[in-house]
Amino acid sequence: MANVLVTGGSRGIGGAISRVLAARGDVIAVHFGSDSSAAEQIMGQLEGAGHMLVRGDLRDPQAAADIVGHAVTGLGSIDVLVNNAAIAPSDSTAHRIDAVDYASWQRVWNEMLAVNLLGAANLSYLVTRHLIDRGAPGSIVNIGTRGAFRGELDFPAYGAGKAGLHALGQSLALALARHGISVTSIAPGFISSERQSSKLSGDAGDALRSQSPFGRVGTPAEVAQAVAYLTSPEAVWASGAILDFNGASHLRT
Repeated sequence: MANVLVTGGSRGIGGAISRVLAARGDVIAVHFGSDSSAAEQIMGQLEGAGHMLVRGDLRDPQAAADIVGHAVTGLGSIDVLVNNAAIAPSDSTAHRIDAVDYASWQRVWNEMLAVNLLGAANLSYLVTRHLIDRGAPGSIVNIGTRGAFRGELDFPAYGAGKAGLHALGQSLALALARHGISVTSIAPGFISSERQSSKLSGDAGDALRSQSPFGRVGTPAEVAQAVAYLTSPEAVWASGAILDFNGASHLRT
């Protein structure tokens, strides 16, 4: 059993991660940004006892410290961090370089990097120091994207931020092995979370499914099972790895 902080744990991939880890006996601190009703709903779906909610804006370094502090107080300790929270691609965050003005370009880059990269870096630091101070092993898993490798036409800040997250994970893996802390990343392809449901209808959905030779997209539960493995003691030798998780829709060379 481990105590786990899952950021963005109240819906989609984060919600699935929270459910799967709770089902194996872990105790979860479900982080959320603003949607308390969604967070409460996830809490009601978690097996076991002792789970907690923790709210905070990852753009704020002090809020990141408060999130970790509240989780440590509520759970007693943190053994596992899952950096899942992100500002995701959407109509409001589209910023193709030849289609937006400079002010919009700056706004989206600042917002996405503040959460998707710097917020994760701050939480990684705080949880790592907590583990080192305890003299305890642990693990960090970052949820990235295949777009870090193939590019993001309409969302370059998203692709760049997630590429930075992958690189952060590899750098931390080098530094933290001697402390018994493993660090890995997952790079999913298109995942059928709630916010993506509209994209999966009609011709657009067919095009997305056709990207994979399996003829479908991935599911949050599949990502969650990958996280369950990477946070298990048996996966320590995977530290530093970036797991391509896209149904062969994008193959790196």
